[in-house]
Amino acid sequence: MRQLSAEKDGLSLEEAARRLAKVGPNRLPAPVREGPLKRFFKHFHDILIYILIAAAGITALLGHWIDTGVILGVVIINAIIGFIQEGKAEEALEGIRKMLSLDAQATRDGQWVEIEADTLVPGDIVRLSSGDRVPADLRLIETTNLRIEESALTGESLPTDKSPDEVEAEAGVGDRFSMAFSGTMVAAGRGIGVVTATGPNTELGRINRMIAEVQKLQTPLTLEMAQFSKTLSVIIVALALLLLVIGFTLHDFPLAELFLAAIGFAVAAIPEGLPAVLTITLALGVQRMAQHNAITRKLTAIETLGSVTVICSDKTGTLTKNEMTVRHVITRGGNYQVEGIGYQPEGDITLDGEPVELKQHQHLQAMVEVAAVANDTEVAEEDGEWRVIGGPTEGALRTFALKLAFDAASHERHDSIPFESANKFMATLNSRPDGSRGILLKGAPDRLLDRCDTELGADGESEPLERGFWEDQIDKLGAEGLRVLAAAAREVPDSKNELSLDDLEEDMIFLGLIGIIDPPRPEAIEAIKSCHAAGIRVKMITGDHAGTARSIGIEMGLGTGDEIKVISGPEIEAASDEALQQLAQDCDIFARTSPEHKLRLVKALQARGEVVAMTGDGVNDAPALKRADVGVAMGIKGTEATKEAADIVLADDNFSSIERAVKEGRTIYDNLRKSILFILPTNGAEGLVILAAVIFGLALPLMPVQILWVNMVTAVTLAIALAFEPAEPGLMQRPPRKSGSPIMDRSMLLRLIIVSVLIGAATIALFEYELKQGVALDVARTMAVSTLVIAQMFYLFNARFLTASSLRLALLFSNRPALMAVGVLALLHLGFVYLPFMNLWFGSAALELRHWLAPMGIGMAVFLIIETEKAWSRRHEVGIKAQAETL
Repeated sequence: MRQLSAEKDGLSLEEAARRLAKVGPNRLPAPVREGPLKRFFKHFHDILIYILIAAAGITALLGHWIDTGVILGVVIINAIIGFIQEGKAEEALEGIRKMLSLDAQATRDGQWVEIEADTLVPGDIVRLSSGDRVPADLRLIETTNLRIEESALTGESLPTDKSPDEVEAEAGVGDRFSMAFSGTMVAAGRGIGVVTATGPNTELGRINRMIAEVQKLQTPLTLEMAQFSKTLSVIIVALALLLLVIGFTLHDFPLAELFLAAIGFAVAAIPEGLPAVLTITLALGVQRMAQHNAITRKLTAIETLGSVTVICSDKTGTLTKNEMTVRHVITRGGNYQVEGIGYQPEGDITLDGEPVELKQHQHLQAMVEVAAVANDTEVAEEDGEWRVIGGPTEGALRTFALKLAFDAASHERHDSIPFESANKFMATLNSRPDGSRGILLKGAPDRLLDRCDTELGADGESEPLERGFWEDQIDKLGAEGLRVLAAAAREVPDSKNELSLDDLEEDMIFLGLIGIIDPPRPEAIEAIKSCHAAGIRVKMITGDHAGTARSIGIEMGLGTGDEIKVISGPEIEAASDEALQQLAQDCDIFARTSPEHKLRLVKALQARGEVVAMTGDGVNDAPALKRADVGVAMGIKGTEATKEAADIVLADDNFSSIERAVKEGRTIYDNLRKSILFILPTNGAEGLVILAAVIFGLALPLMPVQILWVNMVTAVTLAIALAFEPAEPGLMQRPPRKSGSPIMDRSMLLRLIIVSVLIGAATIALFEYELKQGVALDVARTMAVSTLVIAQMFYLFNARFLTASSLRLALLFSNRPALMAVGVLALLHLGFVYLPFMNLWFGSAALELRHWLAPMGIGMAVFLIIETEKAWSRRHEVGIKAQAETL
């Protein structure tokens, strides 16, 4: 208060106005957004696009306006497709701003008034009550049973009890019990605090700055495609220059004709259709993932998820349900196990593995009576989902009672002592259906043990309290990460109608303990097994306590017993960047973490070459989600800020959806490789045709616009059909692909060379043969184009399987989109050959029936030769494996 020059009566209006002018309004700064024009022109920032633009400029200088128009048309179409599909709306900061309170109750000139929250200043005195959103960061000076829901900020699954008592200076955000933070919700009670920070200086503002400062890394696919484009562009420019030199020195071609040939070669070698195929393949994957409850906000994210090596997951609400559940009930009559998860009242209560009937178990009856009757919370079904109306811990107790079909409504309440942070218990005075009356008490075990001298013994009679036994049981439950509550009761005369704290000081009988936990999702356990089988490590990063994290980690399959090492927030804080890289690599569970810790862990893993996916649902997860290679947010319980920082949003909050998305991502990558292996031989064949024509001084078999026609039409029809290919067998048993590995391996390059030479040589040979037979130049060129198109149609069926044989009738017709694409391409090409306006634009000519026979024969020959090469490759691979096994 001294530091802020604050008084309990609050600030004067004049002083508040002066401070507001100095520190600014209590709101987060608006982000600088890219305009639509800048986002559109970003799609031209690609080295292959620059080569095409240069080619368009040269054709314009030469007066070939149709060529110029077609080349520029292709460039603009690619940019439009990318602009529309990306839709890159960075709204993470807007999501955080929505969390800020709209108004606040503050003292001004000694009077409590309601003011707009953005006019609060440091030193203001603010009042909080149940249901309020905290309007600024406050140092609490008075509290009455104040509990604040901070899970979005800290990851804590339960509301935090608040008090004015001081805490250690180095306490983390989750342990600052004397503070209330902007954007969090008051779950119960009331309090008064002095504003310590507003707007960008709050904890929420700090996270906001972290999100703004986080640099998003390029995805593996983006890096691979960029490297691929650079390599290809260097080769294309070098060969085009070589072509100019050879044509000028050896054959003395006119310069204009040489430039046209060089442009034809560049246009031939550049896979113009590849950006469109890449975008559409990813978009199809996005649609398929939406059917599995994964909504993809950024196209490349789905493929990147297929290459992840590590998944860092928040615990609360992601691996667990964020619904507290009773697991154990410990009494002198036995240790009962409670089945089922969440607030849905389904599941048996068992003793020694056998389901129990409530009426046959006196100790269980006594426990469930306290759990159900000394309880102000309800659970109800809404739209097929069971939800809690009240606190999550009491919700767990209510669900436990419903599982036993206990009738709490038949117990009339006469008086109660509500839960208070100072006492840590709740007590009620009730009449039972049989007319008897009793005091029912539940709360923190240590507080109840202090008030009891006796316990309900194994025979159902009252016995002296054995405190050591119960403390051992509390330690065991705590070691499993459970929250422990105790229950006690005593009988009172029928005439008693009022309840006081003095009534709880004598004759209370200790009944037993209840262990409560936020349980793991069963489907998440299976998904983690699948991830491990696919070579992906799963790490749990939570704001919760180490004991809870360890217990959940064991259940999730992240380790067993003593081998599990849990790293806490202070250890992360103390570690250097190099030491943290080793910790992040070696350990799978991190507890009591802050937003900075999560961000540092993601960066540490990325520094080790890992491709990282980060999942979460709180504002505290948003910076790490943005930094990760793939950020995955929860759609139901996730905050708006987290969803907007993420690349993928899970509509069902289910970790198993991530495993399905990984599979989809790997399928997409396989299909992209098939598309590239299909598209590039066309470019290779065309480039070879132009190169050979110049070297040997022949007439150009293909014009630049004809090359563009082949590249765009075959890519957009045939290559897209490969996007519909299903997953290859054993996809999720393969390890993740290595980061930085080329998109094309050695076997793919060999296939590319073979197909390019086959189609290119056949095209130029047929062109020269037809010219010698006296066929007109435009007819011969149309036959050359037809040879390329038909050969590609046949080669499509080779490309559907990278190594498996396509000579199987069932598989040959298993991809209906492929058959439809061949039909569409056939119609388009017939238009190219026979429609007069197409003849004018592209310099094509009508063919006779006999002209089609040679291209068809060449296509069939290509198909059979490639199938022979695939069979040889399979035998060669088997031989290498057999030799390796022998060695």
